[in-house]
Amino acid sequence: MEEIALSTLYITLLVLILLSGFFSSSETGLMAINKYRLRHLANEGHRGAQLAQKLLKKPDRLIGLILLGNNLVNIMAASIATIIGIRLFGVNGVWIASLVLTVVILIFSEVAPKTVAALHPERIAFPASYVLFILLKILYPVVWLVNGLANFVLKPFGVTTNAELMEHLNREELRTLVKEGGKRIPDDHQRMLVNILDLEQATVEDVMIPRQDIVGIDLDDPWDEILLQLTQTYYTRMPVFRENIDQVEGLLHIRTVISKLTHGGLTFEELKRAVRRPYFIPEGTALTQQLLEFQRRERRMGLVVDEYGDIQGLVTLDDILEEIVGEYTSESRAKSSDIRKLDDGSYVIDGAVALRGLNRNMDWGLPEEDASTLNGLLLEELGEIPSGHASIKIGNHVLTILEIKGNVLSKILIKPGD
Repeated sequence: MEEIALSTLYITLLVLILLSGFFSSSETGLMAINKYRLRHLANEGHRGAQLAQKLLKKPDRLIGLILLGNNLVNIMAASIATIIGIRLFGVNGVWIASLVLTVVILIFSEVAPKTVAALHPERIAFPASYVLFILLKILYPVVWLVNGLANFVLKPFGVTTNAELMEHLNREELRTLVKEGGKRIPDDHQRMLVNILDLEQATVEDVMIPRQDIVGIDLDDPWDEILLQLTQTYYTRMPVFRENIDQVEGLLHIRTVISKLTHGGLTFEELKRAVRRPYFIPEGTALTQQLLEFQRRERRMGLVVDEYGDIQGLVTLDDILEEIVGEYTSESRAKSSDIRKLDDGSYVIDGAVALRGLNRNMDWGLPEEDASTLNGLLLEELGEIPSGHASIKIGNHVLTILEIKGNVLSKILIKPGD
């Protein structure tokens, strides 16, 4: 090495330091890049993104290649720095060169490049992918051997190198991903996407109209009362029964009789012919499944039944869609009148209001595990039907019973906590 000029050694050392910075920044850039944006760009035909995606499919090989290159150039840089140190300072040049090179590599080959790559991963990762892809082809036997030995060491610990398995997200992670979209996703769209994810956890009982609140047409009523009900209702679909909902005849779409009803020509027999066969939904059906069933059967309303065939409630397609987009129908606005805000910030709420919708609309955290309605929650917590205006604290909220009708707590005063 004595015959090699110092200037050549300096230039070689500089090149090695730059190469070290390249490998360090490449590693950080490729690992920090947004995998979903990367997939989008690759699908759009971006060549750098396509190469990066191929490299990341085998992360063990990519890391093996980068570490192989990084360690190689760092060891070579240390050797050359030692030679330069000895030439300049004699024996003391060994520790002087080691100290100086450590600082230089730490700043210019590690911290600075990795910081830039972490802040701008695409600018670093895409150009670097071209070089790394070629290097992987050239050094593949060495990389394969190193990775084989490394994977053999990791195997007893159950460590997997399958990138596809690592990319799978659960529901909560998807929720976070949607919320982290920030300004790129409008608030309304963000809320709908989160609601779609939550739909998998809900069943028809969470959105159905309870049995006691079902509004329908009783064929045993006088004809004049039936006509009055048809002309004044704000529902577009109604169940038809005799005496009570257990003797259901079917489901009626008001549109099928509206023309004759408007002109006063509707008869009892025509009304009966317009009634469609009832559609029953098993209790516990997931909302995602029921949404597909409504679509497959071309239905928009069904009656929820338990294992004994007893009717528990009524659910419509609109009820499920409102879980995603929020209230949008006149029927929904009618139901929203069940919640009334007072001047002091408390609320008077109908006991039949669903807890799921209440929590979502009011951003409360009332427990939903053992009850689906506000009335059910209070009965569950109290353990009995109170005789008067009882109060109870659930979480941070104080709930006071204002009105009891029969066995139902019909009006509840809720004072939200801070």
